Amino acid sequence: MKKLLTAFLFSVPFMAQAQTYIIEAEQPRQTIEHFGASDAWSMQNIGLWPEESQQQQIADWLFSLDCDVSGQPRGIGLSLWRFNLGAGSAEQGDSSFINRDTRTECFLQPDGTYDWSRQAGQVKFLKMARERGVPKILAFLNSPPVYFTQNGLATNTGRGGTLNLRPECYDQFAQFMAEAVSGLEREHGIHIDYLSPVNEPDGHWNWQGPKQEGSPATNAEIAEVARKTGQAFVERGLTTQIMVNESSDLRCLLGVYKTSWERGNAIASFWSKDSTLTYLGDTPNVSRLMLAHSYWTNTPMNYMKKIRLRLRDRLKKYGVKFWQSEICIMSNDEEIGGGSGYDFSMKTALYVARIIHHDLCYANAESWSWWRACGGNYKDGLIRVFDRRHQARDSRLLWALGNYSRFVRPGAVRYEVSSKQKENPYGVMVSAYQNQDGSWVVVAINYGDAPSPIDLQLNCAPARQWQQYRTSDAEGETLKPIGTCDGHTMLAPRSITTFVSSNP
Repeated sequence: MKKLLTAFLFSVPFMAQAQTYIIEAEQPRQTIEHFGASDAWSMQNIGLWPEESQQQQIADWLFSLDCDVSGQPRGIGLSLWRFNLGAGSAEQGDSSFINRDTRTECFLQPDGTYDWSRQAGQVKFLKMARERGVPKILAFLNSPPVYFTQNGLATNTGRGGTLNLRPECYDQFAQFMAEAVSGLEREHGIHIDYLSPVNEPDGHWNWQGPKQEGSPATNAEIAEVARKTGQAFVERGLTTQIMVNESSDLRCLLGVYKTSWERGNAIASFWSKDSTLTYLGDTPNVSRLMLAHSYWTNTPMNYMKKIRLRLRDRLKKYGVKFWQSEICIMSNDEEIGGGSGYDFSMKTALYVARIIHHDLCYANAESWSWWRACGGNYKDGLIRVFDRRHQARDSRLLWALGNYSRFVRPGAVRYEVSSKQKENPYGVMVSAYQNQDGSWVVVAINYGDAPSPIDLQLNCAPARQWQQYRTSDAEGETLKPIGTCDGHTMLAPRSITTFVSSNP
């Protein structure tokens, strides 16, 4: 009966008045640089699986822009791949005080030489990403190499809120990052476009083992790392851009949140000339932008929008751009049951699509990245892996990100979308983009349980044909091509539909 009702709804004239969404072609917003995900911590294992078929399938799902003979996309076409540059906890074994699955190898050895055969699984996926056309690579560190840290570990073990780096090792740390960037290109043919030296320095968690690599850092310490690294890159003629910093919480960019003043107000600290100790606006190779993670700020619903509008205004004040560089589902995301228990359905996919929409449309994020590309029984992976069986399974979350990443390509510009109806985060949300080749892309989320008729219009331009790609819980609907329309169509319940118009 349900199938018959659905067929009836889609085969008769619209029973409700379509809501009109107008793409305001004279109101450009931010340029979209890329969509991405990271290799931590799974690829160090997956890249070493004995049979390559599942590795190739995972790489296709993540990176491919190809289609099969029916026009079905083979992958979501990520345009940024985040590579976790390891600190050496794996070589320490159990004495690292870090869980086995989150330890990382380090290219640097105790005697100061480099072993470029390390991180082999991750390097393999770097190469597969490049082979499939991923244009940008970002390397990030959770900790300095263990040889440089104050406690000899890659985890802070509750030692305080300062950087776990010996004062005399700032130059050595910078030279390590410069050599890692140089060596990956020299030894493996992988160019690193961006490097993020300090990850989540302002988090209110304690970095206590056994868990994962990590270190807090004050803004002054981050600024010193950035300056030393910029100097090292200039000396070697490296063009790699230095990213500052990967804040753990949007609230730490705007003020002091569950931490000390030395680790708060990051935007003003790094980009106001009045902050003479921490100003980075004149530092070589340091991009004038902030990277931050959207954890913990996605509920309640009115707050999710409010905090992003505040962030947009603060960034505009200082002339700074913004990349949302990491997120997954956490315990406070109660609407979908928190992070535990992997979910293959649209429940998580729609929730994340709503976050993407808010980050892009209200915070003006120019880049958007999910946390782990692959994960276990937790809502932190686009792909669910069964490591002991060397198997992987895709999810609607993967393809939901693809509704953006596959079609909104690097250099696209987001445009304002207007409608007489107030946007409903539990209903329809629409965003629009124009790629560099002139094609228009519209992503429409229908969070609701009922079909929703819409009418897409491009102001000051004639009507056009749109190719539609839909992701839903229906069988086979993972970026499935569902035909063309003139902009007047019905959004399926609990679905994400991307409309692509080839004519400019």
